Amino acid sequence: MSSHPLRIFAGSSHQALAHEVTDLLGVPLGNSTTRIFPDSEIFVNIDEVVRDQDIFFIQTCSMPVNDRLMELLLYLDAFRRASAHSISVVIPYFPYARQDRMSHGREAISARVVANLLEKQGASRVIFFDIHNPAIQGFFNIPVDPLSAISLLANYYRKPEYRNSVIVSPDVGRASLAGKYAGLLDLPLVIMHKRRSSPLEVKTTHIVGDITGRRPIIVDDLIAGGSVLKQLDDLYQHGAQGKACLAITHPVLLPTALKRLDEDDRIEKLVVTNTIPVPKEKLHPKLEVISIAPLLAEIINRIYGGISISEKMILS
Repeated sequence: MSSHPLRIFAGSSHQALAHEVTDLLGVPLGNSTTRIFPDSEIFVNIDEVVRDQDIFFIQTCSMPVNDRLMELLLYLDAFRRASAHSISVVIPYFPYARQDRMSHGREAISARVVANLLEKQGASRVIFFDIHNPAIQGFFNIPVDPLSAISLLANYYRKPEYRNSVIVSPDVGRASLAGKYAGLLDLPLVIMHKRRSSPLEVKTTHIVGDITGRRPIIVDDLIAGGSVLKQLDDLYQHGAQGKACLAITHPVLLPTALKRLDEDDRIEKLVVTNTIPVPKEKLHPKLEVISIAPLLAEIINRIYGGISISEKMILS
């Protein structure tokens, strides 16, 4: 157990999640102020003493991504200048995670840039959920805890009506993720192979595994424009039956995704977590939101107490 007081603060991106976590831990949420000036500059201030304290700062980096990231960096600077003992950054949805390598010449590796910024601004530890590429943890030279909400989402599908289902990986890159769901639920696995013709356009080339007569449960790390929903045609052409469901950690949910949920009667349920706040206008009838707060509170408590969190991490 650390001899330094545990304090939890949060930026402006997800105050609801921060309050859930602090309520579960029985500690108050720290006081801080974020203001946006008329010229769009961001101002942050810590409204209480944090000298020699162990800080856990919660800030998810959803839309507007750059504002959320800049606010986080400014808070890191403020905590460092205020002589905090340690600053563990909790980023449920890590920004720029899909820009993790060069796919063409002269491109920035944006995820590495974000890692450098966090580290140089004084982060002692970084915690995130179901990042697009787990190898991003190697971009850091400080402790990184890559957590997963897979167990939370899988629990939803332990109901009897899903016993004749099949776990579907929408591409080869998500096969490892899908394999974990299949193992937890004791269901068969199907992998879709697709080719990306542009940053916004993908096409399924073939499907590996038998989906005939089974109900598809498609799993992924995030849903933004909803391109994964367009792959349903291929699944039903290969023999899928019954209503389709999805288990996806990060609900970015751009308007095109919500439109496809409306228009496709084959989709029964989209189960997501609250790594990103879901505003009222995005609370679609087919959407089910599961809170990561109990898991996150447990992780913070374990880290602060010096207890292992290995079984909660994505290690492959």
